[in-house]
Amino acid sequence: MRLRAWLASPLAAVAAGLAQAAALADPWTGQPHGWLQVFSLAWLVWQLLSPPSAARSGMAPPAPAGPSLWWHGARQGGLFALAWLAGTFWWLFISMHTYGGLMAPLAALAVGALAGFLALYYAAASALFSALRPAHGALAAIFFAALWTLAELGRGTLLTGFPWGAGGYAHVDSTLAALARYVGVYGVGGAAALGAALLAALLALPRRRASGLTLAALLAALVGAGWTHQAAVRAPGLPALRMDVALLQGNIPQDEKFVPGTGVIDSLRWYGAQLRDARAPLVVAPETALPLLPAQLPEGYWERLRERYGQGDQAALLGVPLGSAEEGYTNSVVGLAAPPTHAPYRYDKHHLVPFGEFIPPLFKWFVRLMNIPLGDFDRGAVGQPSFEWRGQRLAPNICYEDLFGEELAARFAHAGQAPTAFVNLSNIAWFGDTVAIDQHLHISRMRALEFERPMLRATNTGATAIIDHRGRVTHQLPRLTRDVLTGSFEGRTALTPFARWAAAWGLAPLWALCALLAMGAAWAGRRPRRA
Repeated sequence: MRLRAWLASPLAAVAAGLAQAAALADPWTGQPHGWLQVFSLAWLVWQLLSPPSAARSGMAPPAPAGPSLWWHGARQGGLFALAWLAGTFWWLFISMHTYGGLMAPLAALAVGALAGFLALYYAAASALFSALRPAHGALAAIFFAALWTLAELGRGTLLTGFPWGAGGYAHVDSTLAALARYVGVYGVGGAAALGAALLAALLALPRRRASGLTLAALLAALVGAGWTHQAAVRAPGLPALRMDVALLQGNIPQDEKFVPGTGVIDSLRWYGAQLRDARAPLVVAPETALPLLPAQLPEGYWERLRERYGQGDQAALLGVPLGSAEEGYTNSVVGLAAPPTHAPYRYDKHHLVPFGEFIPPLFKWFVRLMNIPLGDFDRGAVGQPSFEWRGQRLAPNICYEDLFGEELAARFAHAGQAPTAFVNLSNIAWFGDTVAIDQHLHISRMRALEFERPMLRATNTGATAIIDHRGRVTHQLPRLTRDVLTGSFEGRTALTPFARWAAAWGLAPLWALCALLAMGAAWAGRRPRRA
């Protein structure tokens, strides 16, 4: 009984949340573990199905919701989410303290405050489930999965959204990954939540209420076993477009990157040499590879680059800040290719990082405490055109923009102009040699699965990689090394179901589906049975 009491305790909710964080990318190998994500979430659902009152130890049908049930759900779900989220993006401390110069207590407090605020979504979902759940196990599982997915959608989209660490990313290597082409990462997470709730209901509910659930669980297992990562096959009549690429990883230390006498000179020399000497048809340099505005570069530097790629059969995509004090600044990607008389291709980052790239209202005082350069950029538009080169339509995205699949989907509104490949240009040296590198790689892999498009990743410190349209890493550089990754990729032209509906409606269909499922399950569970 002592073990059972501990398993239902607030401390156990924290342990389950930390297990959820480890499922996204464990701290030892950096690999995701879908099974751990399901079991840790099932642990939480089991706690919510096991209310603290001794009067309910026999798992009777839910009594009218009282304050104790609401509080029990909010506490357990909130603690679980707080531990999960803080354990997922704890490395924000490094950017604020080590590189931003914020005092360690304030940096730790800021990470905890962010995790605590975002945990409120899950606390609310857990409180609703604990107090209003249907007595029938299958209905309760649907009710939980719908509420949990609504919480994930809220965290990922409201108030600019911060979906880093969404549960679906743990399944990039699991059977559920095949669902990504249909329902995206939130749908994958919803399916995992349903599986976790079914498992918890089998363990927690009395046998007479779980009897019909066994068949449902077995059916779900059989359907899941039928899925495979090979589901994404080449559509007939749509040949792949193969191209060689060189991805540059400069490994410029973050504390020197914007220092004129060290990191700036190092960046300009190394990237300049690689851009000059590369022989691949496509060369990609990461976010702010050139850490100066074009007008601030050494005399002739920008002109030589344009001339180099303005002739012949090579093109380059490189990260560089653009703009001026009068016009405003943008975090941008410039595409250089022939003919040189045309204006270079330009992509401006749309989804900016709060506090890093734009300052939310009332928080300028907080940003002034940190030493982060260029902290207030202007936004680019959603759905900007792709960079067209040799039959490929390359869609750049910068750093954590690849978290927002619904925004990338805007580029698929017109099938004839849809990207054939994604190109992610990142610099997460702000977060050191941490699990953030692995987490971001898995995020990119999920985008590849959703759209069945390769993802080319050029980063400052890692993970620089080529990901194919099935989400598999085909080429990768060791992190924290200075090197050039050469390889090839296949551009794709077929559209996935997710690309089609997300381009048309964004995430609205998932919001509506989950809301209807939650209300339907709650109504069916409360409806009195006929004698």
